[in-house]
Amino acid sequence: MNTKRIEWVLRISVAGEFIGHGVFALQGKKDWVGWFAKFGVSDAETATQLLFLIGIIDIALAIFILIKPMRLPLLWMVFWGFFTALLRPIVGMPMWDFVERWANWGAPLALLLVVGWPRSVKEWLK
Repeated sequence: MNTKRIEWVLRISVAGEFIGHGVFALQGKKDWVGWFAKFGVSDAETATQLLFLIGIIDIALAIFILIKPMRLPLLWMVFWGFFTALLRPIVGMPMWDFVERWANWGAPLALLLVVGWPRSVKEWLK
């Protein structure tokens, strides 16, 4: 019974984080658009379009996790949450902005562990 409650708390937390970030991306958050230049995308229009696509993916994953927490999407959320947290010091923000965002990848990782770490490639799709 407690495991199911923990799973739901994590599902809602992970979904909230990815919906929140997804909405910011859909809105074309100005700072985020500028960060694309660090990766060779200096055209603001292209960066805004990429950010919009990322926002759609983030929101879709959030909804998906609420419906059924599958391992492969959760693994992506762990890596994406880690990358976007690490992105802060890469673009010149203090290291503490990275530390503050550890939950962005920690919550999806915790949910992945609650769902069960796969023992085979096939289990990543369950």
